[in-house]
Amino acid sequence: MSTFKPYLSAIEAPSLAEVQALPGLTLLEFGTEWCGHCRAAQSLIAQALATQTPCLHLKIEDGPGRELGRHYRVKLWPTLVVLRDGQEVGRLVRPAAASDIDAMVS
Repeated sequence: MSTFKPYLSAIEAPSLAEVQALPGLTLLEFGTEWCGHCRAAQSLIAQALATQTPCLHLKIEDGPGRELGRHYRVKLWPTLVVLRDGQEVGRLVRPAAASDIDAMVS
């Protein structure tokens, strides 16, 4: 049984204003359910977040015409963007190790 959680669609995804208003630490994960790179990264992301202080983790479905992904200049999936109080403080594209994610959200 898969534990893969679906990405928020364009209809469900928060607006840029809502994202920029989020307090504390937030991890935005841009990708799609069908992306092989995105699926491969799920265990790394889960492993890294399991050892961190709590943060909001939003999986945002990306693709042509998706405003949030365009604002954050997403070109490859998955792209992880870390925000602190709505401001970008880190970015990782196609993570290869949980330690890379861990270092970014610390």
